[in-house]
Amino acid sequence: MKLLRAAAALLAICSLQAAAQAPQPSAAGVPLKLIVPFTPGTGIDIVARTVGPRLAQRLSRPVVVENRTGASGNIGTEAVVRAPADGNTLLVSVNTLVMNRGLYPQLPFDPVKDLVPVALTSWGQLVLVTHPGTKITSAGALVKAAKERPGRLNYASPGVGTPHHMSMELFKQAAGVYLTHIPYRGTAQAVTDLLGGQVEAMFLPIHVALPHVKTGKLVALAIGSDKRHALMPDVPTVAQANAGDVNVDMWYGIFAPPGTPPDQVAQLNRELKDILATPEVRTAFQAQGMDPAWSSAEDFRRLVVRDAERWAGVIRAANIKPE
Repeated sequence: MKLLRAAAALLAICSLQAAAQAPQPSAAGVPLKLIVPFTPGTGIDIVARTVGPRLAQRLSRPVVVENRTGASGNIGTEAVVRAPADGNTLLVSVNTLVMNRGLYPQLPFDPVKDLVPVALTSWGQLVLVTHPGTKITSAGALVKAAKERPGRLNYASPGVGTPHHMSMELFKQAAGVYLTHIPYRGTAQAVTDLLGGQVEAMFLPIHVALPHVKTGKLVALAIGSDKRHALMPDVPTVAQANAGDVNVDMWYGIFAPPGTPPDQVAQLNRELKDILATPEVRTAFQAQGMDPAWSSAEDFRRLVVRDAERWAGVIRAANIKPE
């Protein structure tokens, strides 16, 4: 009888161990959601829709992209902050995330402290452009014109707090000039008025500006980066144009909800490293003016914290308030 009890106990222990070691059904059956806090077609959306299918293949589970827009990206971001740390939800975002921290101090969450950085995915560059009717052909000439006519030159952005807006504010502070900000509701209308000459200048993503520069409808003055870009090799950086030390590179990356286990973060980071190294992803990103760039989770965290401090300083200096 004792022998039978011992055998039954041993069988129960083995069953529990087997159940603990077995794959959890939720990982294979429940889709992994990639939350994009901006509209389809944006750089963040392109990152998510390029990485998503490859992540699905490597994880052997469905991956879906969900655009949850509104409030300058804060609605989608908060959805991930509030999501369970069960490995089923991730945020795909851009450096607007840290800009929002300075712009919206009353947010019910901290977009830097309340998210777990998983990996950097890419960098995007912005180019300073002007309408040819201004007769301004260099960043130095723009600085000179702005000093001669303070506030008379206008610049466009897709809205307050966007990278386009913040980049010009940093440029103004570095060059010691004043241009008047004309915010729009989205890039399309801002570009339309720039092409029509209603506004004089703007920072634009390279892939948006390039077609208009090639046709002569816009003039590229400088790249807002530490180095020139392969798509515009003849365009100097802002520093090379003697218009100030200005780097407004946009980083893109992936975040997890707070409390996500380190082993899950490490696995996702490894998978993303391999995905970002593929030629297909490089080609897809570069066609949109982005360059794949992987980092460890810790290095990405340091970048996010450092960038949050930098843009908070720009916001304070310019006394920028959200719309």
